[in-house]
Amino acid sequence: QVQLVESGGGLVQAGGSLRLSCAASGRSISSLRMGWFRQAPGKEREFVSATERNSINTYYANSVKGRFTISRDNAKNTVTLQMNSLIPEDTAIYYCAAQSDIYAYADPHTYASWGQGTQVTVSS
Repeated sequence: QVQLVESGGGLVQAGGSLRLSCAASGRSISSLRMGWFRQAPGKEREFVSATERNSINTYYANSVKGRFTISRDNAKNTVTLQMNSLIPEDTAIYYCAAQSDIYAYADPHTYASWGQGTQVTVSS
């Protein structure tokens, strides 16, 4: 099983940007679909973005499309989420996750490996 560690969260004003990173260890992520999820207080964990093994096919939640960009570097075993034009509704704990690509990319229950999360707070 792959171990995941997120970094890059913080406090930012609305309209600002943050870059989240996910470092993987234990095995190569090259055969895995990688995803980002987030969970705000009192809400369920929700899908944000995912990238296929080939890094060409990517997916986004409608709420972040056009503002967030996911990328991966299989050689470095890392995944990145560039977040621009942040709004207060983006405030949440952001989690990196890994799954086999035979499952639905937006379903958190199908992801076997999770990081500990990184807090993102967007002030208005």
